[in-house]
Amino acid sequence: MTSKSSGTAKIAALRTALSAALEVSLQYISTLDQRSVFPDRSALAGLDVFDEAVPEGACAPVQVLQALHRHGSPATVATTGGRYFGFVSGGVLPAALAANWLCSSWDQNAGFSAMSPVASKIEEVVERWLLDILDLPRDCAAGFVTGSTMATFCALAVARSVLLKRLDYDVRRAGLRGAPQLRIVASADIHPAVLRALTYLGFGLDEVERCPVDSQGRLVVESLPQLDARTILLAQAGNINSGSFDPFEGICAAARRAGAWVHVDGAFGLWSRASRSKRHLTAGIEQADSWNLDAHKWLNVPMDSGIYFCRDRGAVHEAFGVEAPYLVRTARREPNYYTPEMGRRARGIEIWAVLKSLGRRGIEELIDRNCAQAKYMERALGELGFDILNEVCLNQVIFRYRDDEHTAEVIRKIQQSGKTWFGPTHWRGQLALRFSECSWVTTDDDLEITLGAIREAVAN
Repeated sequence: MTSKSSGTAKIAALRTALSAALEVSLQYISTLDQRSVFPDRSALAGLDVFDEAVPEGACAPVQVLQALHRHGSPATVATTGGRYFGFVSGGVLPAALAANWLCSSWDQNAGFSAMSPVASKIEEVVERWLLDILDLPRDCAAGFVTGSTMATFCALAVARSVLLKRLDYDVRRAGLRGAPQLRIVASADIHPAVLRALTYLGFGLDEVERCPVDSQGRLVVESLPQLDARTILLAQAGNINSGSFDPFEGICAAARRAGAWVHVDGAFGLWSRASRSKRHLTAGIEQADSWNLDAHKWLNVPMDSGIYFCRDRGAVHEAFGVEAPYLVRTARREPNYYTPEMGRRARGIEIWAVLKSLGRRGIEELIDRNCAQAKYMERALGELGFDILNEVCLNQVIFRYRDDEHTAEVIRKIQQSGKTWFGPTHWRGQLALRFSECSWVTTDDDLEITLGAIREAVAN
């Protein structure tokens, strides 16, 4: 076979597979509103078909795709639909999904500019755009990783390196065995993903000094322990239950006086900086040293897509930069100086696609609309007899029905209805439900269907 005919055959095979992928993807998306939000028992039982021996022979790509769609699609959770409120999960915007498909066709290794000049350039642009939209210090460095856990890991790795360097200790060369001990001070309500990142870095959970919080989960500045130059202070923008924000001005002022490092977990709450009506919640947050957020939450890009920012670009390079004879540095932004991975997918391109598609005002409109939907749910749930347990300041509503027993029964009925999905949570010792909204797909009709399922749950 000649190279020309071989190339033609390749294109034909790809066209057939991608056309089939487009067809089944559109079938899946178009039926989301008609199916159960969480897969039913028959759909879950259908997954048993994948328990087969390793195939001995080949299978056509279209057949592979059809099998995935036939048995896999029914067993997915409809997180990209309009009535999933169990976790802080966005849908997938058209521009993001399309860019994701194109990136997969490009199959770029975004770890090095020599392997993908386009990925390197677009990450540089996205870094600049996000710092502008979020109004963070414009000279910050940004790293594009898998999610909040890794984003936090990266930021805290830089923090550890900087604080130890101030103590004349190079952790990259000397390792941790003889390192001076650092302190970790955190809110009592800090997210478990932050604690997980700490353990990856060698900090023990028992080392974390927990600070008291108020009724909404906000760190009480007056209760902070005496800080010093060996301290990493962990704050939070968007409590995972209440949505509350720590008082950043007081936190950062105390840290500056002591020479401590402040990191802010802003997985979804940091996006409020993009809204003129919600920006006040983050007053003083720009004075921190590092931040993390998720793009698959309010920016509605596909999983997985986390970002961290750090104001010390040089320290980021020292923490993650890799040198080797075969790695030729160029004048371009070198992505491998910002993340742990030497090889990774081009996450920045999906983010660029959404920022380009929505623009500053479109992002603000999405945030404001979702926050208004949360306020609407707060009022409607109150009228149905639910107790609202938080001050609804953003996109989170915590509510319960009478007592733990009734609340557990309501949760069971709502989830069994298939019309919507809320996750249970515990808030101040009480079982509750959590409404989390950050999807571009959710409409007023979705909210009414959701409220209908809730009415049925409390009526029966």
